[in-house]
Amino acid sequence: MVMLHAENSDCIAWLTERLLAAGLSASRYHASSRPMLVEREATHRAIALAELVDVPILIVHVSGREAVEQIRWAQNHGLKVYAETCPQYLFLTADSLGCDDSFEGAKCICSPPPRDAANQQVIWDGLENGSFEIFSSDHAPFRYDGPDGKKAHGEDVSFDQIANGIPGVETRMALLWSEGVRTGRITARSFVALTSTNAAKMYGLYPRKGSIAIGADADLVIWDEGQPVSISNEMLHHNVDYTPYAGMQLSAWPAITLSRGDVVWDGKPRGEAGRGRFLPCERPAPAQARRRKTELPL
Repeated sequence: MVMLHAENSDCIAWLTERLLAAGLSASRYHASSRPMLVEREATHRAIALAELVDVPILIVHVSGREAVEQIRWAQNHGLKVYAETCPQYLFLTADSLGCDDSFEGAKCICSPPPRDAANQQVIWDGLENGSFEIFSSDHAPFRYDGPDGKKAHGEDVSFDQIANGIPGVETRMALLWSEGVRTGRITARSFVALTSTNAAKMYGLYPRKGSIAIGADADLVIWDEGQPVSISNEMLHHNVDYTPYAGMQLSAWPAITLSRGDVVWDGKPRGEAGRGRFLPCERPAPAQARRRKTELPL
């Protein structure tokens, strides 16, 4: 299964050169250097090549309408084209990169860049209508301060020299449960498929992973919906000094997490170093992974 980040690098390089020549170098111009058309073109090209050689592909980090339209075309024509998206395309916009020339917007530089509110809705719709198989984080743990982070080259550097990516692995599922399931945007069944079952099927780990059944690994999360949670970086456990979702109010947070039946989270991390296991993947079954969400087990 080939995973593809679909953007046209030649177009991006040309646009970046023109922006910098015009003196437009602040963090917010990262979005201008990567418009939706460069994602659309690369998505179309990847689909065409996959069709030519008849192989399945997973297009990752899908940000908005133009790429989704290409993916839906391929899926409607029976091609083995799957898609993934991330929280930044549901909760951030191009304005998150800043509305002035300050460096603060560097915290939200990622690729493709966040789009606008209308494209956020397109992504929400795609999570529920089957356009997307997977919802992941694209976690990139660059610190804001520090020698290897966003400020590695100083605050006067141009957008193309800023570390590209944002943290999000610990907030991913809580964001989707709270703002997806709890608000009625997606169903609980879709949530399970997008965060677990589909990936397990696609990569040959189902039913050991992605299911609740005798013989499966008992990987479970129990949600606490009793108290609202305000996201802050201080409550997280990543080795990053910020979160782009700081201040967001969520209606749920994990209360207990089990891995292979062992409690690994109950308000504090409980997992022990070395308990992870390597699982070889069996040959994936794309036709099975392509099932609609209504057929996927909770």
